[in-house]
Amino acid sequence: MSSTPDSAVRTFISAHTPAFLDDLQEWLRIPSVSAAPERAPDVRASADWLVGKLTETGFPTAEVWETDGLPAVYAEWPSDDPGAPTVLVYGHHDVQPAAVEDGWHSDPFEPEIRDGRMYARGAADDKGQVYFHTLGLRAHLHATGRSAPAVNLKLLVEGEEESGSPNFAALVRRNADRLACDTVIVSDTGMWAKDTPTVCTGMRGLAECQVTLYGPAQDIHSGSFGGAVPNPATEAARLAAALHDDERRVAIPGFYDGVVELTGRERELFAQLPFDEEQWLATAHSRAALGEAGYSTLERIWARPTAEVNGIGGGYQGPGGKTIVPSSAFLKLSFRLVAGQDVDGVQKTVGDWVAGRLPAGIRHEITWTGATRPCLTPLDDPALQALTRAMGRAFGTDVRYTREGGSGPAADLQDVLGAPVLFLGISVPSDGWHAPNEKVELDLLTKGVETAAHLWGELASGTTGGAQ
Repeated sequence: MSSTPDSAVRTFISAHTPAFLDDLQEWLRIPSVSAAPERAPDVRASADWLVGKLTETGFPTAEVWETDGLPAVYAEWPSDDPGAPTVLVYGHHDVQPAAVEDGWHSDPFEPEIRDGRMYARGAADDKGQVYFHTLGLRAHLHATGRSAPAVNLKLLVEGEEESGSPNFAALVRRNADRLACDTVIVSDTGMWAKDTPTVCTGMRGLAECQVTLYGPAQDIHSGSFGGAVPNPATEAARLAAALHDDERRVAIPGFYDGVVELTGRERELFAQLPFDEEQWLATAHSRAALGEAGYSTLERIWARPTAEVNGIGGGYQGPGGKTIVPSSAFLKLSFRLVAGQDVDGVQKTVGDWVAGRLPAGIRHEITWTGATRPCLTPLDDPALQALTRAMGRAFGTDVRYTREGGSGPAADLQDVLGAPVLFLGISVPSDGWHAPNEKVELDLLTKGVETAAHLWGELASGTTGGAQ
């Protein structure tokens, strides 16, 4: 039996929620801050704790995976059903730094439950959203009478996500055979609002660079030489100004090659979301919205590629004036990429564009740092529809679709494993990720548990297995 009876699931979850919350609070007390070198032993303790709890849950395999940095956790539980699909759940067990003096109302590593919310660093991002899978799996097994999941279930819980995942891609490539799957479920995301459950269908990619321009061998007198030799600061400003055309489209030739355009159905669904642009502007601390012509604000931040000047500098920066032609200047640029764009191709396109716009006498260097690929799952993907059904059963209402304007390591999983990436998250914007007083809504956490309980049966009945 692949379908999970809803009432049996809810009864089981209700009976076991107190112990589940006790366990979660115990895990949250471990200050697994990956960015702080002195907390490396705590990150390892967090990994060891999770391995122990996954073993208690019933996973026959649960182990710490070493990296060149901080450890990840891997677990797997094969299904008894021949041909069952294989699903990999991704999350992370490291957290952002936190201290009471940052503005917390309580110790960030001593969880407190107040007014139906649990406050602690990692409550929402991401320990709470990783751990709800353990109770969800137990509810799935209890309600269906199964001894193993309806899918071949794997977990990969990273220990360096909050530090930029420097070793994650290598970890995935090194273990690609063991991680092979038909579908990836990322539980490190959120929903539109508490009364509007949503599933994210994609994330943008990211490419970052610094363009450094060199002119005279040293700063020189602007009266003696200005207007007669190339000025690196002027050329940096000209590059920045040339990034976009009058319609706010990126003006780099070839930049949009391969872009997967929004479908009419996706635009319609985005437009149905209860979006308050004035409120969004207040959150953005901005006085007006502005972007590529022909697209709404949500479409711009979710589904369109961008080019941003993150910083520009060069020449004299002190008080008063200094009449020079500076010897160097720089631009820091970032490019958010969407499905269909290739990071390597964009880097070459940008490099050619910069080189073609600079005058003789200006030497330049481009240094690329960040590189994250975009990912997108079509609305008609069977696994996405299975996730939508599972969440709809848990929330008792229609589930809508969003995308994520930011970037993350999910694309590494998609690229290496060749599997569609789905996003199951129950966090809401008010949860305060990376901020003081991070919290998770306990009723939504329970809905996450319930969704996970339904998901494995939905995936087993709605998709065909291939990976093992």
